[in-house]
Amino acid sequence: MSKFINGIDRSQIPLFASSMDQAIAQDNQVRLIDLFVDSLKLAGFDFSFVENGRPAYHPADLLKLFIYGYLNRTRSSRVLEKECVCNMELIWLMKSLVPDHNTIANFRKHNPKDIARVFRATVNLALHFELIGGSLVAGDSTILRAQNSKKINFNPAKIQCTSLILTTNLPNITRFLLKKMAMNPLKKRLLPKFENTSCKKTNT
Repeated sequence: MSKFINGIDRSQIPLFASSMDQAIAQDNQVRLIDLFVDSLKLAGFDFSFVENGRPAYHPADLLKLFIYGYLNRTRSSRVLEKECVCNMELIWLMKSLVPDHNTIANFRKHNPKDIARVFRATVNLALHFELIGGSLVAGDSTILRAQNSKKINFNPAKIQCTSLILTTNLPNITRFLLKKMAMNPLKKRLLPKFENTSCKKTNT
């Protein structure tokens, strides 16, 4: 009698065959990702894809893969491509599809606005099921101080104004970062100037 736990014979044929769905627990996160993406009306989005003579991957499948990687801290497109082959969760989620790493990277690169809309939809979903209170909270560890004067605090109007400025200048910031990433990382770099956006000053 062996004192160690032994695995099954790899060449043994199982008596009762199991489906791919039975290998994934009912409370697994991939089932939630699958339901969430399927509930989105992707026809209202503007996901882009390239037609090069062969059928393209459906944006819903690539979006599921992106969200899975986001939740599991896996941003590398090459790692996600490999996981589609050896990770049972992704095999189930992707229905055995294995997109090329270039396809995964291009999906993320060419659809930043639509991906941002998807993440806003997750907040609305959490509000619908009362998982969050919906109270306005904003904070940054680099600006919080032990005093609460009118110059350093943030109210809804200031937050809305800052959000408008960042949204307006997001393309410029993106181009700036991509340009700097191609340069010497040790070179001193300056942040781009924001475009002036009119916001009413408030002291409340």
